[in-house]
Amino acid sequence: MQVRTRHTPSFGVARLLLAPGEPVQVESGAMLATSYGVTVESRAQGGFLKSLARAALGGESLYVSTYTAPQQGGWVDVAPNLPGDLNVIELDGRTGWCVTRGCWLASASTAQMETQWGGFQNLFGGEGGFMTHVAGHGPVVVSCYGALDVMTLQPGEFVTVDTGHVVAYADAVQTRLRQINQGIAQSLKSGEGLVFDFAGPGQVLTQTRNPRGLVSWLQANGLGSRS
Repeated sequence: MQVRTRHTPSFGVARLLLAPGEPVQVESGAMLATSYGVTVESRAQGGFLKSLARAALGGESLYVSTYTAPQQGGWVDVAPNLPGDLNVIELDGRTGWCVTRGCWLASASTAQMETQWGGFQNLFGGEGGFMTHVAGHGPVVVSCYGALDVMTLQPGEFVTVDTGHVVAYADAVQTRLRQINQGIAQSLKSGEGLVFDFAGPGQVLTQTRNPRGLVSWLQANGLGSRS
């Protein structure tokens, strides 16, 4: 699979170029268009129980869509729900990546996915908690809200990032989740004040906008969901 992006960095779309008969895994609902003859099948990734964990704990869809190119090859266009940039991670068979909720869009059929525990922030109302872990070979497409920053940490280099701005990080990076202030009651209620400490070597991908901030703004202006 090859990936070509367009309309970045504001409204990114990824075109997944497929060889004859090649399948690709796509987040449910992310397909924008396909070439004629591409078939699709939605199934519980890794079995029903693993997919249920991915949906209930990781904030992702219960099903993953598999698109397969016809004998002449084909393409699939995918796009995220929120406006922003895209990034293509090339898996090399050695280093896996943890992707936060809502940021995984698609990956080659040679990549394996599973739900992985990433910290307590999901239980506190923040982002993540359980993340999508991808490993194996081939490209993985991730999306972000706003612009994307790539931090390349050297051995022994540290950085602190708000949980809502983390898109993905490599397995080589050491992580720690902690509270940045003393307002534990507020953190428990909204997820504010929780940050990741990352230690190199390795890469961390961040987004310049926080989806949690969008939700708060919508609710404050009477545009959010009502019970």
